Amino acid sequence: MTDFFFYGTLRHVPLLAVVLGRSVERLAVEPATLVDHRVSCVSGQIYPVIESHAGSEAQGILLRDLSEADLASLDFYEGGFGYALRSASVRLESGDVVSAEVYFSKAGSLQTDGPWDLATWERDWAAVSMRAAEEMMAYHGRMTAQEIARIYPAMFRRASAWLAAQARPEDPEHDLSQDVQVHRHKRAFVNFFAMEEMDLQFRRFDGTFSPVINRCAALVGRASVILPYDPVRDEVLLVEQFRAATYIAGEQRPWMWEPVAGLIDPGETPEQAAVREATEEAGLEVCRLEPVAEVYPSSGASGEFIHVFVGLADLSDVQGGGGLDSENEDIRSKVISFRELMDGVDARTYQDMPLVTAALWLARHRERLRSQNGE
Repeated sequence: MTDFFFYGTLRHVPLLAVVLGRSVERLAVEPATLVDHRVSCVSGQIYPVIESHAGSEAQGILLRDLSEADLASLDFYEGGFGYALRSASVRLESGDVVSAEVYFSKAGSLQTDGPWDLATWERDWAAVSMRAAEEMMAYHGRMTAQEIARIYPAMFRRASAWLAAQARPEDPEHDLSQDVQVHRHKRAFVNFFAMEEMDLQFRRFDGTFSPVINRCAALVGRASVILPYDPVRDEVLLVEQFRAATYIAGEQRPWMWEPVAGLIDPGETPEQAAVREATEEAGLEVCRLEPVAEVYPSSGASGEFIHVFVGLADLSDVQGGGGLDSENEDIRSKVISFRELMDGVDARTYQDMPLVTAALWLARHRERLRSQNGE
């Protein structure tokens, strides 16, 4: 049996319970300190690292008597992020000093940026970290720690989207605790996207329950979609890129004309994501966002939730854009008239639903937008 000292995010006992697969009540932790060390923020990240620093004290918790199964769970959770175990002497509140295992990063492998504060992390990131950990630990024994670390940002993004969905208003006509019964929940596949499967029943409109049905959902996260529109020139900007999903589905035209779009990062608002994507994909500075819709584009198969905007911009001199090499994006853009856009909608040229949605909204609000901008 092994004792562990936790100084970072796993000081949050509910997260530690998720990782170990136990209830909070079964974790007997006690405050502890590692002297001549400090806990620092990792630059550009939400998690900390522990560093040697004479005269400082790293606050944490001690958890005693961890089993081999506990160690395996911890190594799976932490092992892919470049941490390694070392023994250290930690001081308890009683003044006793005990030996415990501590996850240290490789010396010099991470840049630090000031002290890390547990309370701030708990306020901003604890809930999403716990949701991501639930998905992550479901693959313990099915994937390696290194494989999980590679796709952890996508898990974190999906966790943020799940919490956003939970925060939206409840259905006044249905009580989910009474009207949906889940018999089995399986996380079937994970990569950049994920597939989850449930056996469930739902209450039908006559008050009875449906038979047990098996359903899957492709989980992506949340996305922002922005159709750039120049009300002075009465033009829009479209982007074109190869879409593997449509190719896999058998599409003969997998290069799709679309609005600018991208996934929303944790901690980012839909509006911030829309503006960021306009810069990355099209090299545009957006003057104002007009909200169009907040929708599930394919509610029968996908859990992706999109925020659609029309973005007012000057399209007279479009430069830059093209996407990010780090995301394997290869994007070209074109500026067309509003009339050409609507001719394409009427001819059923465009296959991207958010584009058609934004175009139809623009047709309803175009005169207002043009009059507000001096036309």
